[in-house]
Amino acid sequence: MLTNKDAVIFDLDGSLVDSMWIWPEVDHDYMTKHNLKIPLNLHDDIEGMSYTETAQYFLDTFPSLSCSIEDVKAEWLEMSFDKYMHKVPLKDGAREFLELGRERGIQFGIATSNTRELVDAVLDSLQISDVFAAVATSCEVSAGKPAPDVYLKVASELSVDPKRCLVFEDIPNGILAGKNAEMTVCAVDDAFSKPLEERKRELADYYIHSYFDIMNHTFEIL
Repeated sequence: MLTNKDAVIFDLDGSLVDSMWIWPEVDHDYMTKHNLKIPLNLHDDIEGMSYTETAQYFLDTFPSLSCSIEDVKAEWLEMSFDKYMHKVPLKDGAREFLELGRERGIQFGIATSNTRELVDAVLDSLQISDVFAAVATSCEVSAGKPAPDVYLKVASELSVDPKRCLVFEDIPNGILAGKNAEMTVCAVDDAFSKPLEERKRELADYYIHSYFDIMNHTFEIL
């Protein structure tokens, strides 16, 4: 999987760290606080959107919210920051995989739809900030996933040809973003996206249940 690869770029939530469980809780608490009804298609609609794009989606969908995009983002940050600092672990085998990659001279980056404050919080909490030579969020580019922008930004910051990058992603629109950037993509198993597993397998080049699969050579070539 790492043959002819100069860099590995991770999506954050659900791919590098086990954090997707946080957001249904935040959605529920936010909706309850503001007397809003959760749309049945909410998660399909916002899949891959940047933090800013998602806030705009909420304002467009719920006219009763008389606040700004920055207000929405700040409230979500307040509701999730402590969880990212204290309750979010790395995915199984991720730390060991990072150590293996460093031994091989692989550069690491992060390309996430999340907000920079939460990225910094969880990387600091897990004591892995120094592992990543480049970190970018979709709020820093023109469009969120499945557009390739955030992955191309990270590859540029790493000074690496996108075709020599391996991406780890847990949702279909994220996988598409990596493929649209002409990168090789490995889908990562995650409980939150389990109903989408078939679609993830269709889109990705590889599939893993944990990062130990790579070290044990049991990953699936699709």
